[in-house]
Amino acid sequence: MNLSVFAKNKLQQLKKHQFLFEELVRRDFKQKYKRTVLGMGWSILSPLLTLLVMKLVFTYFFGRTIAHYTTYLFCGNLLFSYFMESTNGGMNSLLGNAAIFTKVNVPKYLFLFSKNVSSFINFMLVMLVFFVFVYFDNISFSPRFFMLLYPVGCLVVFNLGVGMILSALFVFFRDIKYLYDVFARLLMYCSAIFYKVPAKYEMYYLLNPVYVYIKYFRTIVLEGQIPSVEYHLLCMFYAVLMFGIGVWMYRHYNQRFLYYV
Repeated sequence: MNLSVFAKNKLQQLKKHQFLFEELVRRDFKQKYKRTVLGMGWSILSPLLTLLVMKLVFTYFFGRTIAHYTTYLFCGNLLFSYFMESTNGGMNSLLGNAAIFTKVNVPKYLFLFSKNVSSFINFMLVMLVFFVFVYFDNISFSPRFFMLLYPVGCLVVFNLGVGMILSALFVFFRDIKYLYDVFARLLMYCSAIFYKVPAKYEMYYLLNPVYVYIKYFRTIVLEGQIPSVEYHLLCMFYAVLMFGIGVWMYRHYNQRFLYYV
């Protein structure tokens, strides 16, 4: 089965179970903001508070040598926070919904997709605030900003792939949660969120997909340039690779999930 046929089949299944999918998205939102005073306001306030802390801590060390340091920080924090929220939510998508798919025959990827839709909506809300920061940081808007849709699209696919991999592994190995927490901390420091990468080490950082997407944002917003064709292909490569591995794991272990949840 080629990729186009597979995608068509999954879209048909998604349409068939549209009502369930919409209810899962609504449920995820209600659970996330249950018993909170600000509700969805935390989607915006939380990354802003993180940005404030990072700015206070790192401005003295790095802010003096990096132009528009607040926007520079925001680019990194925006994409990395979306990646973490999406993949952490995706990790528990199977186990958290075992009571449903063990009794009703529904596509298991629906639970992962619903988590990602919730994370994506939060991401878009914060992205609006990001553009406000860009405006007040005296950075000129240009038609090039529409190119930001490309890394966002790649990151969505990449997050889905990582989420499928983590959720599948988490069913079989509960230790994955703790290992991923350690890995995520390492990944954050290797994503150059608050510092600039020396040119001689750039090639090594490009092995980190999250950094690749962050750098794309900074190239458009801060440098006013469009990345090369090769860079676009690299963004797509990471997205397709992780999504392909995730799809393979879901198809290969689909029946075994029922025996481990």
